[in-house]
Amino acid sequence: MTAKKYNVGIIGYGWVASAHIAAINATPHAHVTAVYSSRKLNSAEVSARHGGEIACFQDLEAMLSDPTINVVSICSYPQDHAKHAVAAAQAGKHLIIEKPLALNWEDCMEIQKAVQAAKVKTCVCFECRFSSQFRTIKSIIDQGLLGRIHYGEVDYYHGIGPWYGQYRWNTRKDAGGSSLLSAGCHAMDALLLCMGEDVGVVSSYSTHSTNKDFAAYEYPTASVTILKFKDGRVGKVASVIDCLQPYYFHVHLVGSEGSLLDNKFYSTRMGGLNKNKWSELSMKLLDSGDVSDHPYQAQFESFFAALELGQDMPLTSLAHALRTHEVIFAADNSAERHAHRKQGH
Repeated sequence: MTAKKYNVGIIGYGWVASAHIAAINATPHAHVTAVYSSRKLNSAEVSARHGGEIACFQDLEAMLSDPTINVVSICSYPQDHAKHAVAAAQAGKHLIIEKPLALNWEDCMEIQKAVQAAKVKTCVCFECRFSSQFRTIKSIIDQGLLGRIHYGEVDYYHGIGPWYGQYRWNTRKDAGGSSLLSAGCHAMDALLLCMGEDVGVVSSYSTHSTNKDFAAYEYPTASVTILKFKDGRVGKVASVIDCLQPYYFHVHLVGSEGSLLDNKFYSTRMGGLNKNKWSELSMKLLDSGDVSDHPYQAQFESFFAALELGQDMPLTSLAHALRTHEVIFAADNSAERHAHRKQGH
């Protein structure tokens, strides 16, 4: 059996870290050899849980100074992503960064500055781009079956209440940030994947549920954002984390030659289709917010394969993620301005 080339250190040992470790170890390229946590961990227990020998650190500098570690995966709380990414880049480690990159644009720029100075490679966890659903959708778009898409909507509906692990810290503005940053960012990123990143105008409104389960949130839990692309096309993203319903990742793309609705489509470029009925696509839909269901392994395999070639990874490099975050921050700023106007400020 060929030895795995990349040793990976994990920063933060919580819910998402377990999914990262399993996915990294499942690739043919890499395995996790170290974990940093502010909590004291038992190396023998962590190693037994995940397989392989994993050293546990409470001193981040000590882990980052280990020359055998090639890549660092950042699974800490969102408010700590920037400082951890900068420290890891400065230590010369390639980066896997959980979403969101940071909770403000200034911290995103600090990450970019550190990555460029260290000349390290990056992978940002907008892993939905590697899902069966969006690989299929992107293929349909690239083959021209929808023609020119002039309207698209991608919406994220996932009730993150007390029953959900992330709720414990997600309710705080200094940790969750906003509905888009905490979860709906996947929908915004998917819309940009489908329609391109050349956004000209962003306008957003936000609101919240009166249900007591969502009362602890320090920020509006539902928002709707309208994007106008520089070429005149229009898109919409709803991010709703206060809904009481099954998880739903809604996609509707309307083009000059056809439309796509979730797992259904119609195209004038396919002769013989019944224009009065949708045709069904046999793809797996994104139907859960659970990190164990996310396609991390496919994303990480793409990242390690790009590392082998000394290239930036496709689809989810820092450059793509920065554009998504730039639009998200513009949306949140717009929603806040609209809220202030309504209050007469």
